[in-house]
Amino acid sequence: MSKAEIRFDGQVYEMPVFEGTENEKAIEIKTLRSVSGLVTLDPGYKNTGATTSAITFLDGEKGILRYRGYPIEQLAEKSTFLEVAYLLIYGDLPSKQKYEEFTQNIREHTLVHEDFKTILDGFPSAAHPMGVLSSMVTALTAFYPEALDPNRSWESVDMGIIRMMAKLPTFAAWAHKNAKGHPVIYPDNRLDYCSNFLKMMFALPSEDYEADPVVSAALEKLLILHADHEQNCSTSTVRIVGSSQASLASSISAGISALWGPLHGGANQAVIEMLEAIKNDGGDTKKYLNKAKDKDDTFRLMGFGHRVYKNFDPRAKIIKKAADSVLLKLGVNDPILEIAKGLEEAALEDPYFVEKKLYPNVDFYSGIIYRALGIPTNMFTVMFALGRLPGWIAQWKEMRENNEPIGRPRQIYTGANERDYVDVNAR
Repeated sequence: MSKAEIRFDGQVYEMPVFEGTENEKAIEIKTLRSVSGLVTLDPGYKNTGATTSAITFLDGEKGILRYRGYPIEQLAEKSTFLEVAYLLIYGDLPSKQKYEEFTQNIREHTLVHEDFKTILDGFPSAAHPMGVLSSMVTALTAFYPEALDPNRSWESVDMGIIRMMAKLPTFAAWAHKNAKGHPVIYPDNRLDYCSNFLKMMFALPSEDYEADPVVSAALEKLLILHADHEQNCSTSTVRIVGSSQASLASSISAGISALWGPLHGGANQAVIEMLEAIKNDGGDTKKYLNKAKDKDDTFRLMGFGHRVYKNFDPRAKIIKKAADSVLLKLGVNDPILEIAKGLEEAALEDPYFVEKKLYPNVDFYSGIIYRALGIPTNMFTVMFALGRLPGWIAQWKEMRENNEPIGRPRQIYTGANERDYVDVNAR
């Protein structure tokens, strides 16, 4: 194994260099503090590997995304969301028998205890669906208290995984119905995963609802594309909460809360809000492209570029086709979507954006699709959570199987030095 040297105060400390299967290299510093008294300082952990993982490989410079070695392009074209979920959680694509068992088990657990309706009724319609979703997931621990035992069998853990995959769409759709002030729709287990969710979202109690196959297929692709994305903010949250031996439900609830932040899961909502602002200002896309190029202007073009991908986001190439299909099929006449298409076309041809590789990303196109489907902006992050669920589960499961230690980052203290207490009457 190769080594790196750290020189400090006349001493040389050798640290092993760990190499992953895709030739990524990392200096392993777990003994650094004990031998030298030093820790590393890396705000935001931008250059710190908190774990090793066999789940997702991402190369932002080359625009590569693979789940368990399978290119995202192949999975989005040929697979289903539940097959991808099985792959992420259990490590390999399922046999036909395993896939049928997995999907059937999920179908059998989509219903939730009737008392969840009482919990839902406690939320005002103004409650944000992400807060409702996080709370409902946490409440699972009350209905399945055996899941709190950190030493329970893996067979019992698997049942918790099935429940989570099955019930989150129900919770998500009910959060939407709560915000609308509509009665909830129960799962219809004759339907596939995405069609069932769409029915719970949009059907009325007396309606014979049938999901449009084009819409269902587009949703399937969106969920696949969002299923995992390496060690991002919410995934790292799930792992660090799980490292305390917290239950799966508690860890997933924490991940949902982390995803809720506008710097993480709210990007596609920010896209729609930007498009609405452009529309309200007259809809001049050229004006806003020029504002985006002006370094002295505070305007930021949302949905273009990516903090990880320095090339075209591979997910955006896939979802653009789905967005075009949905808009064509639904025949949506929406000025917001016309502005989006204008921005996309202009930015792809503008030398400034091409040179800086500011291509439309997955958030740009997912926002367009959700808008076209009639999904309100406050549900966009819920849709993200629905897709990311199998990745969170896989990361939590891997962390537990590897017996990883409890997360405990270090800090560099910058506060006051020692000082004596002064009585309040003498201050």
